[in-house]
Amino acid sequence: MKEGRRTLVIQTAFLGDVILTTPLLSVLAERHGPVDVVTTPGAASLLETHPAVGSVIRYDKHGADRGWGGFRALASEIRGRRYTTIYLPHRSIRSAALAMLSGAAERIGFADSPAALTYTRRFPRPGAGHEVDRLLALAGPGHSTPPVSLGLTVADYEQADQWLAAHGVDPGFVALAPGSIWGTKRWPYYPALAAAIARPSVIVGGKDDTALAAAITAAAPRAVSAAGALSLRASAALIHRAAVLITNDSAPLHLATAAGTPIVALFGPTVPEFGFGPRGSGGIALGHQGLACRPCSRHGPQTCPLGHHRCMRELSVDTVAAALAAVASAEEQRAICPRD
Repeated sequence: MKEGRRTLVIQTAFLGDVILTTPLLSVLAERHGPVDVVTTPGAASLLETHPAVGSVIRYDKHGADRGWGGFRALASEIRGRRYTTIYLPHRSIRSAALAMLSGAAERIGFADSPAALTYTRRFPRPGAGHEVDRLLALAGPGHSTPPVSLGLTVADYEQADQWLAAHGVDPGFVALAPGSIWGTKRWPYYPALAAAIARPSVIVGGKDDTALAAAITAAAPRAVSAAGALSLRASAALIHRAAVLITNDSAPLHLATAAGTPIVALFGPTVPEFGFGPRGSGGIALGHQGLACRPCSRHGPQTCPLGHHRCMRELSVDTVAAALAAVASAEEQRAICPRD
């Protein structure tokens, strides 16, 4: 660490939030040297080879480390590492308590956190803009804006390429991410879309998405499923190989952002203005404009509060297919005539 500092970032929010924290990690590493990170087991694998990260401390707050015993063990481990500075992008009381017990002289977080009084430095959190930029505000003024990144390895790409070759998937395929832990974020027409488009498609997701994937492959003979078949890192590498990703407002959107893959993002109960839409020029966000009940929550409930789910049901296959064609065409033009 530079100047004898030991820096820790505590970020135990959802997987997408962790991915979008990587630009902040890069800025902090420029200042202090590689930083350590406390995060969830699911996100830990993505950060282990990131160039801004020194070491990753897994905290399974909903599983093996649940409860007071797990919290106390983690607090003891953090204190034993003698960090001088802790950054808290996740505005949780539990994270603030870990920082308080760490013995770190500096505890830096957002002024609107419920536990802001326990921080030694507080920064205003912007109310608008992309979540990447809001998180970067924690670094204060005068910093660069690094890209969202994952630090995937050659082995990750080899695993993805071997899977694609084994399943006869040629370049130019479309990746589909039909899943979400929030039920109302799932667009219901992925099977019809896969059947309608001319390109081959690959479904990405975890083991919980296998039923959604099976419905797509049953409707579209050219579609193949990688859901539950690849590690998270290899899935990210596969998304990198795709021509376009079509996804709900969920973690694969942010994996594609890190991979540099063009995106068609489908927003139902949530809206891109929350700060989690495609970043940059290589993507389109679609939603049911003018629907009075939208957005209905910050995350999207499991079931539609009004029982109709119009925000997703009235987003047509034709609309999504047209957006896919537009994004794919723009990407092909960039490949033919790259910018200087």
